[in-house]
Amino acid sequence: MVLHRGRRVLAALLLSVILLTTSCTAKTPGRFDQAQQDSTKQKSGQAVAKTATQGSEFNKFFPDASGGYQRVYTQEKKGFAEAKLKKGGKDIALLSISDTSSVPATAAKFSKSTKKIGGYPAVELGNTQTAILVGKYQVKVLSRDPSFTASDRADWLEKFNLKGLAKLK
Repeated sequence: MVLHRGRRVLAALLLSVILLTTSCTAKTPGRFDQAQQDSTKQKSGQAVAKTATQGSEFNKFFPDASGGYQRVYTQEKKGFAEAKLKKGGKDIALLSISDTSSVPATAAKFSKSTKKIGGYPAVELGNTQTAILVGKYQVKVLSRDPSFTASDRADWLEKFNLKGLAKLK
């Protein structure tokens, strides 16, 4: 009986020590903690600049689907519009136009560009994205399938109505 009670006391003591040591140690940041902090920070008090263009204004500048491709609009909000490019029912690429007035750093990445597509500064973002800057608008094509190459992305960027977009204020 005494031995049984001793085990209980020892178990309670060990549990207390474990709880005390784990609750007092500093928490190591998780892999999503920085993203959470960044997304909850208020930049100039609002997420989208008041001067940002309505997403619905961008739709008329997207390329028409042809050659077996389908264009399906997926998102439209102030300062941004996006469409999927499909072929044979499969997502091949994402097409988007965004107003950089909400995120000036987006436009800044084009300042050192030596490449041009359709007469506009272009940048490759990783292995799957190509973007150009048309005035204050970023036009981007993102590959969703390995068969859709950088050359395909450049071709589709030129299919946007870039001259019309350049006139948009």
